[in-house]
Amino acid sequence: MGRITERRRVVRIRDGLVTERADTLVGEEPLEIRVNGRPIAVTMRTPGDDFALAAGFLVSEGVLARADELGRIAYCAGATDADGGGNSYNVVDVRLASGTLPPDLSLARLERNVYTTSSCGLCGKASLDAVRTTARWPLPLTGGPLLSPVLLAALPDRLRAAQRVFERTGGLHAAALFDGEGHLLDIREDVGRHNAVDKVVGRALERGALPLEDAVLLVSGRASFELAQKAVMAGIPVLAAVSAPSSLAVDLAVESGLTLVGFLRGASMNVYAGAERIALPAPAGA
Repeated sequence: MGRITERRRVVRIRDGLVTERADTLVGEEPLEIRVNGRPIAVTMRTPGDDFALAAGFLVSEGVLARADELGRIAYCAGATDADGGGNSYNVVDVRLASGTLPPDLSLARLERNVYTTSSCGLCGKASLDAVRTTARWPLPLTGGPLLSPVLLAALPDRLRAAQRVFERTGGLHAAALFDGEGHLLDIREDVGRHNAVDKVVGRALERGALPLEDAVLLVSGRASFELAQKAVMAGIPVLAAVSAPSSLAVDLAVESGLTLVGFLRGASMNVYAGAERIALPAPAGA
């Protein structure tokens, strides 16, 4: 299996002083995901938690929602990787339990949908409609924790303290699940934001925890439409990001009942949707 980190020689320049040294880099390799033996998607990821990544990816595509829908996941023995070589643990096959695939979602259509969205995207309305029609939970999302701004403000530091590989590489995104009291439930790191989210969602699926209706998902970068989609498809009611959301992510949050918080830095934050889950203080001067 590929390594999470690798060492490379670099020339370091600091204040005019030139030295050579070894540097630790985050690993990045392709992962091909197959469903019942059929290639569905290829994603660039940091090796590790590959089975959870594949399961979480299929949650976001509306294929999986419960642990009993998953048959087994295995690396494909004898498969060829992107370079035409032997099995390098870069190909996984997800076997679905009998009858799991929704009747209106064939593998052929899933393959076309995934490759289309990853290569050229969809228009805003089509993207929103796709989530609404494939979500396995009733929308809009209801319930969820009531969070104080003070609790939310503490989460980025807790996420950062738990990023073990980031400490050595500085090159990884992270996604973390917290409960309504701010306790860390799980954290995964990956070179891709979407992969980190798929890993935490996939691990939740494997332990039968979906929908994550009382959880908060915190991501280390921006909140794109894709990450908002993954939160909704996992039944997560709150998505927070340390950077900005996209306009389509906000549209999806409003339509789906998702609480979306951006620019979560220190004691400041912007609530773009779902403010009813935030215990807001009275406005200044009220």
